[in-house]
This record gives sequence, C-alpha cells and structure tokens, in this order.
Amino acid sequence: MNWFVTGTSRGLGLELVTQLLDRGDSVTATTRSAPRLLGALGVENHERLLPIELNLADERAVAAAVAAAGERFGPVDVVVNNAGYGFLGAVEEVTDAEARAMFDVQVFGVWNVLRAVLPGFRERRAGHVVNVSSILGLTAFPGWGLYCAGKYALEGLTESLAAEVAEFGIEVNLVEPGYTRTDFLRTHSLGLPSSTVEGYAAIREMTTAHLAMPGTQLGDPVKVAAAIIAVGSGGGAPLHQLLGSDSHGLAQARIKALTEDVEAGRALALGTDVG
Repeated sequence: MNWFVTGTSRGLGLELVTQLLDRGDSVTATTRSAPRLLGALGVENHERLLPIELNLADERAVAAAVAAAGERFGPVDVVVNNAGYGFLGAVEEVTDAEARAMFDVQVFGVWNVLRAVLPGFRERRAGHVVNVSSILGLTAFPGWGLYCAGKYALEGLTESLAAEVAEFGIEVNLVEPGYTRTDFLRTHSLGLPSSTVEGYAAIREMTTAHLAMPGTQLGDPVKVAAAIIAVGSGGGAPLHQLLGSDSHGLAQARIKALTEDVEAGRALALGTDVG
C-alpha cells in the first residue's frame, strides 16, 4: 500500500512511518525537517520512503508533494493527516497570529491535502482518509481552547467529507486518541501564549501539570500507531474511532453531559417554532 502521512519527524507520526516501512508499505512522509526524520529512522535513504519538507499551509506545495508521491510510488491509497501541535493558554491570551498558525496546520493544511488527493480517489473510486483528531475534538478542557477549536473544526470537516465521498467508494475515519506517551506535551511540541493575563491561576496550574506529564500518559504510541494503521488499511472502523481508555471514558462523560444539556433546554427549544 502507498501511504501519505503528514507530521512525521517525531512522536506518533514517526512511529507510523517506522511501522509502515516495517510492514513493507511505501510512505511519502511530510515533515518540517527531512534530516531529523531520517536521523530518527536511522537511515540516509530508503527505497520505500519519500521524505518531503512541506509547509502544509502552502496549497501549491502540498499539491506538488502529492504529485511527487504518485510519481514515485503510484497512486496514494491512504492519507493520514497527522500533523499538529498542542497549545496551552486561556482563550483571552491567544493572539490572532497564534490562532491562525494553529488553524493553518490543523484545518487549512488538512484541507489542502484533501483537495490534492480527492480527485484521484474519486477517479479510481477508492482511497482512504484518516484524520488524526483527539478526544479534545469531542470534549473541552480549560486552557485548551485553541487546540480544541482546531480539532472541533477538523471533526466537522471530516464528518461532512465522509458523507460526501461515500458514494465514490472512499473511506473516511477520525481517530481520537487520549493522552499518549509521546513528546506532544514537551515544549518543542506545545505552544504557550506569548504573554499571559493575570488572574488565570488555574490555567497556570494546568500548564505546569501538563509540562510534568510526559512519560506518565496512559496511551502506548506503538499501539496507537498500530491502531491507526489497522483503521487505514482495513475497513469497517467507525467514523469516530476512540483510542485509549481515557479517551473512551471522557467521550462517555461528554455524551452524558450533552444529553443532560439537551433535555434541560427542551422546553425552550420546542417553544421557538413558528405557530
């Protein structure tokens, strides 16, 4: 199989590339640093690996990368939109530039990849899109407003996409991991506000707790990557594939809270119809 994977130089993306190559698959791996990716893999080159340094916000560059993948390995079978990073700060503290940078990766970058691959998928009436979201695409925590905003947008985009392309034989899945034992919560993968607002003591405590979390998360990145590969290489996975017992528990709590909200507002909701 031919895979196109974004965000591959470290963490879950790197583990995905490693396992895919071990399986004998071909991988076009986009990254901000090809040398870092190759160094992490311990290779100078690999006949089934095409590393491409890519700014996902550059639509033309993304289209060129997908074209290069096709020229090297043939039509792409599976796309995994994995690139992303965290951000911890109160909504009030997030600047316009920080918000736009997040959406460039988590939303507009994904959209650029989709526009590049979908014509080929439709023509062949085959293909698989796996968008890596998060449990924070289904629920929200204080201090994670920017990250949640991006993942909530990704969830809506993906649900619409799945309904639109089903008739073409294209499969679409969201995977929603919980806390996974990667470097996602280390400072090189986690954005922080350029300036803080006095009074958000709880946010500062949460930031400190999360920066101390690496190495203690429940999720096993090897198992998470294997699960994503199983979703992408098979069929029949649900549109929303939770990964991790913490993710599953938080999703259940969110469903319960949302149901309670819906029922609490029932009388007012039903009273706004015409007539």
